[in-house]
Amino acid sequence: MAAAERVVVTGIGALTPLGLDAASSWEALVAGKGGAGPVAAFDASSFLTTFACEVKGFDPERFAERRVARRMDRFAQLALGAARMAVEDAGLDVAAEADRVGVSLASGIGGIRSFQEGYATLLERGPERMNPLSIPLILPNMGAGWLSIELGAKGPALAECTACAASTMSVGVALDTIRVGRADVMLAGGAEAAITEMALGGFAATRAISRRNDDPEHASRPFDAERDGFVVGEGAAVLVLEREDHARARGARILAELAGYGASADAHHMTEPEPTGEGQAAAVRSALADAGASAADVDYINAHATSTPVGDAAETTAIKRALGDRAYEIPVSSTKGATGHCFGAAGAIEAVFSVQALVHQTVPPTINYTVPDPACDLDIVPNEARKQELGLVLSNGFGFGGHNACLAFRRV
Repeated sequence: MAAAERVVVTGIGALTPLGLDAASSWEALVAGKGGAGPVAAFDASSFLTTFACEVKGFDPERFAERRVARRMDRFAQLALGAARMAVEDAGLDVAAEADRVGVSLASGIGGIRSFQEGYATLLERGPERMNPLSIPLILPNMGAGWLSIELGAKGPALAECTACAASTMSVGVALDTIRVGRADVMLAGGAEAAITEMALGGFAATRAISRRNDDPEHASRPFDAERDGFVVGEGAAVLVLEREDHARARGARILAELAGYGASADAHHMTEPEPTGEGQAAAVRSALADAGASAADVDYINAHATSTPVGDAAETTAIKRALGDRAYEIPVSSTKGATGHCFGAAGAIEAVFSVQALVHQTVPPTINYTVPDPACDLDIVPNEARKQELGLVLSNGFGFGGHNACLAFRRV
């Protein structure tokens, strides 16, 4: 593929339950640390689940003036923080070429904290006392909107909202946007801030989340036979994507190539994956085809695996369906053991981890793995990071509603 057609990653930024930037998040991840603990955002002592993976010590005024930050829901504040760090990491002057810089920023839920606060005001004080910004605060597209406004990016401003696959898709859509010539640079990623009473209570009611209240640190345990649900997480991550010739012309440091993207739909169920794994497998095969690669080229897979009994086994089946016997030779880890499940931000955070895996030639571990599950019989890199030569890395993202996506990153 010609350099003008190739798309590369030149900057990354992240705010996660493991750290307040991409570097510290990666260091904690490979050290086997986790981000779970008792909920600090509100009193969750009466809830079925009392813990989560929160972003700790985040100050939105580090990234926006106070008057601006107060007009943003927390998910948008996190998005702006990650984006500013990514732009700085890339050494990118957005204003110098604003018309050719776009945004693709996902959120699965959007401003649920603002929604909850607005509804409480409506009930307690009446409609006349509601915040006039109540609606803009909750819109899922406002993460993308604020990035465009604050950074001055005047290219396409896109907002994907496909549940837990959202930011995997936002990065893939950004790749396509550059390839067809609508932008030279895209700020791509996702943000979520759903650690609220409504969200934690709602997820607990579905029995989708862990109830290990006596041991939250070890509650998120992807692929483990004793997993009992995911841990609610929050965070944001943004990648700076550029046409390769554009990046080289400005002397940018290139971290990796975003070589392929695949997407599909299960067309099956609201929450459960299609049992044969064909939908998820189709996304993986599509990403490989887009990258001009095959199963033999894959050196690591960052799995979507959320620590649910059904989901992790279904993804294992899908990986084997997509890659055949080669699946047993590939390290497959889930970093959600450390971060929890950050919903619409998960795919972007994991894309950043995938890029870092290539840069550092290191496979991050699946932490909290103690009891093998015969239904999850791949090499899941238990508990300790692994130094390994990596050339092509896949990152999976799957969401409620049967949304499937996969990204393929290649070492440059």
